[in-house]
Parts: sequence; structure tokens; C-alpha cells
Amino acid sequence: MTQSDLLFAPSPASTRRVLFASLIGTTIEFFDFYIYATAAVLVFPALFFPGTDPAAAQLSSFVTFAIAFFARPVGAVVFGHFGDRVGRKATLVAALMTMGLSTIAIGLLPTHAQVGVIAPLLLAICRFGQGFGLGGEWGGAVLLATENAPPGRKAWFGMFPQLGAPIGFILSTGAFILLTSFMAEADFLSWGWRIPFVASSILVFVGLWVRLRIHETPEFQKVVAKAERVRAPVLTLFARYKGALALGALGGTTTFVVFYLLTVWGLSWATGELGLSRADILPLQLIGVMFFGAFIPVAALAADRWGQLRILMLASIGIGVFGFLIAPLFNAGLPGLLVYFALGFALMGCTYGPLSAAMARPFPAAVRYTGASMAFNVAGILGASLAPYVATMLGKSFGLGAVGLYLTGAALLTTLALWAMTRLKNEEGEGAA
Repeated sequence: MTQSDLLFAPSPASTRRVLFASLIGTTIEFFDFYIYATAAVLVFPALFFPGTDPAAAQLSSFVTFAIAFFARPVGAVVFGHFGDRVGRKATLVAALMTMGLSTIAIGLLPTHAQVGVIAPLLLAICRFGQGFGLGGEWGGAVLLATENAPPGRKAWFGMFPQLGAPIGFILSTGAFILLTSFMAEADFLSWGWRIPFVASSILVFVGLWVRLRIHETPEFQKVVAKAERVRAPVLTLFARYKGALALGALGGTTTFVVFYLLTVWGLSWATGELGLSRADILPLQLIGVMFFGAFIPVAALAADRWGQLRILMLASIGIGVFGFLIAPLFNAGLPGLLVYFALGFALMGCTYGPLSAAMARPFPAAVRYTGASMAFNVAGILGASLAPYVATMLGKSFGLGAVGLYLTGAALLTTLALWAMTRLKNEEGEGAA
């Protein structure tokens, strides 16, 4: 360790506080994001897109769901600029505020019955705000963790913000299970669905309190001390690191495809085409997410030992094989669906655990916030924005086998991109495998 490293090294107490801040922040962000995903299936088609047949209303709801993924790269550029110029801490606070206020606003929106076509327009605007905020959240939270990591522990530290995804999903799904279990259907559609959106204000307050108490990351402090900040991080990124950006986006695509086939599309298909109830499916998803959370640290430990990209490639190959199982598992009733969610989420954990460190690694600290955020959020456009829509259309037109082939094709593309990333050099000139 150099004298510079010793100067900026965080204390153990500070490191624990930073890791908790990265975890609590992404938990809140993903809770906000997932309550929208659940409501897009259970609530929004009836309240914001009435007057059409149920299938068309569901597809319209999925379109608003997709808006956030196109907003995320915009947020990545804006928040990434300030994250690389001003600092990780202040930018993360602003991203959390943007996401939180957009989510609370959704819970207060009038419905189509109250204001007509203005209702879905307002919903789309708020959804854009969610995506814009999350576009700046993920990259900053990952850097908050990985830029405080000791050598050889990048994946382990980077998995703490990743754990926010399953925790946020458990909280959001648990909220809807409680609401739908103890409320009459009419009350739930009238006002009960608003509770998780408005209640997120409490979580946002906690997240802000934690993040305001942390210090700037050591690596950004060194960038400032050495006067290495660039004037326009996004221009530097596209001028010097566009290859790493493109490969990173393709390398993260399947992570998004499989997740939204397990969550939004899986819930929609099971409650629609299979005629099962929310009470049947939401607990199965919740069990599956337990596997998701359990395999994130397992994969992170493996990545620190054998290489981030190697573990990601193995996970992607596993997801490709999983694609061939979708049709038989859905045709096997509730036991098959339990296996579908448990196995799928376990594979999701294997790819999600090392993903944060792998995406941050090719970029130098001066443009790392922008680079990691852009790669992750472009992967969201490619893999998640249209996944529920595409899978629904494929399933209705060609059967569930086509949905499986869609996932397998995405996994093949991602595996090839990850293999190409092993040929890149990271910011220290080392192989990135």
C-alpha cells in the first residue's frame, strides 16, 4: 500500500457506515422501483388505461413501465457528470431525492376516472422521474462500496449495494401481499395500492439521514488531490472508453432479461394466461427472491477468488440453459412455478453479485461514475425495458417455448460480450477477467 493509499484509507467504522449506506440506499431505490413493477400488473391497467380490452390495457401499462429504462441513461449522464466532478456523496443524495419524490407522487396521482387522459400522462412523467433518479443511484452506490474496498475484495464490497435489489423486492412484494390479503378488492383498487408509494417517504428520510453522515470515497479524494477531474466525463467516456461501455452494456443485458421475466412477466402470465390468483404467485416470487439474495454473496466470494467475468460467464451459460425450462415449468402448475422462481432467481443472484465490480473496473476513477452508470443503464434498455412486452407478445403468438428462446438468445449474446471483456485492460492496466 502506497503512502497515498494510507492517507486516504477509511477507518473500519467508516467502512461499515459506507457499506450500510450503499445497502440502505439501493434497498430504498429498488423498493420504489419494484412497487411500480407490481402495480403495473395488478393496478395500473384498470385505473389508468380503462376502456380497452384487458390485454391492451396490460400492454399499455408495460409501456409506462418501460419509460423508466429509457430515462435511466439520461440520469446516468446527468448524475454521472456531477458524481465525477463534484463527488459521489452529494450526487447520491440528489439521486435518492429524485427517485423518492417521483415515487411518492405516483401514490398521490388522480386516476383516469378522475381526470381522463391526463392520468396516464402524469403516470408516465413520474415513471420517467423514477428512472432518472435510479440512473444516478446505482453507479454511485456501487462506487461508494467498491472505492472503499481493499485489494482483492472489490466483488465482496460491491455486492452490498446489489443486496438492495432482493431486499427491496421482498419489502415491496411483502407490502402487496399484506394489502391484498387484508383488504377488500374494491378498497385495494380505490386507495390501498397507494400506501406503499406514499410510505416510501419514511424510507427516503432514513436513506438521506444515513448518506449525509458518510465521507467521500478515497479514490475520488485522490482524483481531486491529483487534479485529475475531467471537464466533461461523458465526452471523455465516449472518446476513450466506448468499447468498454458497449461490452459492459451487452454483458449486463441478460441480468435484466431474466429478472423481469421472473418478476413482471412471470406475475402477469401466471395471473392472466394461467388464471392463477395473486395470492398463489406473490408468495412463490417471494420464496424465489430468497434464493436471489442468498446467491449474491456466494457469487461475489467466488468472483474475488476466480475472477468476476469468469463467474458472470458461467452464470450466463446457466441462464441460457434455464431458458429451455420455461415452458415445461410453467406447464407443471404451482410446483413447476416454484422451481421456476427458485432456480431462476438463484441464477439471477449468480450474475448480479459480481456485476457491479465488473462494470466499474474498466473505467478510471475520473469517469467511473458515468461509465459504470451508463453501462448498467444501457443494459437496462436492452434487457429490461421491453422484456415483459416482448415476452408477452412471443408467448401469445408462438407459445412459451419462444419466450425461453428469447432468454437463451440474450444469454448467448451476453456470454460473448463477457468473453470479449476479458480482453480489455482495467484502469490499472491489468486483465479484467
